[in-house]
Amino acid sequence: MAQKLMMIALSPTMTEGTIATWKKNEGEAFVAGDLLCEVETDKASMDYEAPTSAVLLKILVPAGGKASVGETIAVIGKAGEASVSLNEPVPQPSREAETPAVEKESPIVAASSETDGSPIAPPPHGAPLAPVSALPSSPLARKIARELGVDIRMVRGSGPEGRVVEKDVKAFSEKSSAGAFSSAVAAPGEASSPPGEGKVLARPPSKETPVSGKRAVIAKRLSDSFFSAPHYYLKKQILAENLAEARAAVNAKRESSISINSIIVKLAATALLRHPEMNVFWKGDRIEQREVIDIGLAVALPDGLITPIVRDCAAKGILQIDAEFSALIEKAKGKGLSPGEYEGAGFTVTNLGSFGIDEFTAIINPPGSAILAVGAIIKKPVIGPDDTILAARTMTLTLGCDHRTIDGAVGARFMADLASMLEDPFQALL
Repeated sequence: MAQKLMMIALSPTMTEGTIATWKKNEGEAFVAGDLLCEVETDKASMDYEAPTSAVLLKILVPAGGKASVGETIAVIGKAGEASVSLNEPVPQPSREAETPAVEKESPIVAASSETDGSPIAPPPHGAPLAPVSALPSSPLARKIARELGVDIRMVRGSGPEGRVVEKDVKAFSEKSSAGAFSSAVAAPGEASSPPGEGKVLARPPSKETPVSGKRAVIAKRLSDSFFSAPHYYLKKQILAENLAEARAAVNAKRESSISINSIIVKLAATALLRHPEMNVFWKGDRIEQREVIDIGLAVALPDGLITPIVRDCAAKGILQIDAEFSALIEKAKGKGLSPGEYEGAGFTVTNLGSFGIDEFTAIINPPGSAILAVGAIIKKPVIGPDDTILAARTMTLTLGCDHRTIDGAVGARFMADLASMLEDPFQALL
């Protein structure tokens, strides 16, 4: 008997997934454990393995389509079984691909009766503009329209019942690019209007990019964090001479350089060890005191932000922390991080100094209660101990805290201790 294949939660925080690609075709047999499809979750691409041996009878959510956890993405069963017996409605491949709603007083001219995908002709000069209705369209046509920047409402369909298909969109785009809108089209039996009158000029369409599953989850999680957690920020400028010189001295003896982020993470772990009240989770009706110090490092990828985590940083040296972060970042670039490698940081470090940013504030990465934003090392005039003015390298730190779990005085004491260690890394050994 045919069965529904549901979207399952491939990570603890997943509520919706995007089918990146199907590895099996309709009508193709598979055995339990075979890779059926790749699903883009909130942070990574995950493999969806077959739960049983069967035949892929019908794909309901094509590649690029989204489905919430628990929704049917395909029908499986024995060869020759009728998948329609499940009476499963076929979902749209993407919520972003739906045809936009049309206002009643749309300035767009009504579609002509032709079905060749031609641009729409305007009415005679002085006639009122008729509202346009959204025509049915195929998922592929909507996808091509987004890629070409075409307003699909202006395309006349040649498919069944006026359905807009791929070739209609491409034909419309080609004629628009060739200047089909550059002059007015006279109504049958009328002379052309004088230059400058009755023309419909083409406007460069704005480009819209569908929100990926990862970007949608990033938006939701950070919005939830920013609007539910009362953030406050503590900023401090430190002297970075000793920090920069110590790193340069170590790297001079190594083939591969140690990242300054790894040094900051290690010193932050030492400060957290001295201030355990900073290493906490907000649980709604209770505050969880963390026993180990797990620190995440914000990493920017082309399709969004991810925060790989090194566990138990207080028990590890800088070299081990640096090696683990390097390996995790490489996995992240290949979308190979598992949920356990990016979820559950008690503290996060984010550094935009390499982009030339002097200072900035960051949104706390839940479920943690604090995040350290690190700016660039900049040479500035500073006042020395004997009131002399000298040029020195400085760095600005901005600590973001959740006021539900960390009071201002607690954050200030932690910040002062961390700043002191960064200015003189030898203190971390004391």
